[in-house]
Amino acid sequence: MENNSLEKKFSKFIIAVSILIPVVVAILFGVKLKDFGYNVEPLSFLPPIYATTNGITAIVLIVAVIAIKNGKRKLHERLMTSAIALSVAFLVMYVAYHMTSDSTKFGGEGIIRYVYFFILITHIILSIAIIPMVLITYVRALAENFDKHKKISKITFPIWLYVAITGVVVYLMISPYYVY
Repeated sequence: MENNSLEKKFSKFIIAVSILIPVVVAILFGVKLKDFGYNVEPLSFLPPIYATTNGITAIVLIVAVIAIKNGKRKLHERLMTSAIALSVAFLVMYVAYHMTSDSTKFGGEGIIRYVYFFILITHIILSIAIIPMVLITYVRALAENFDKHKKISKITFPIWLYVAITGVVVYLMISPYYVY
């Protein structure tokens, strides 16, 4: 299959996934299983696990960039596939937590409150924006369109890294307010 046709083949999929994931997450974020008669214990153990998953994602992304800069293409490919899998695992745990638990309110006051909300809002916005960017970057690599892949990856990488790191920061900032 020609490179451009592979990218074209995946373009509708990328658009659909990029729209569906944020919409489904937003809907599920508001759904509580207990409201539907399911007697499910809150999955309150998940936040530190999914925060750790974000931290591991950040490390994997950095190691993947080092690998490709050292000419280790296969290692880079495996690490990037792992980073995507970690991001999917994070998303599943995040949704599961919010479907079984009430949202935690940030209790900080003063300037730290503004810092927290700035980090949280940029994290959320960029976590939505990164979905099509990661998928496009990945498909360009699959299509062996490495010039285009390299060009978009220079934008995708720092945004994805920011999202992964700020996921950990948001957790650390809000963790004192969790009710277990």
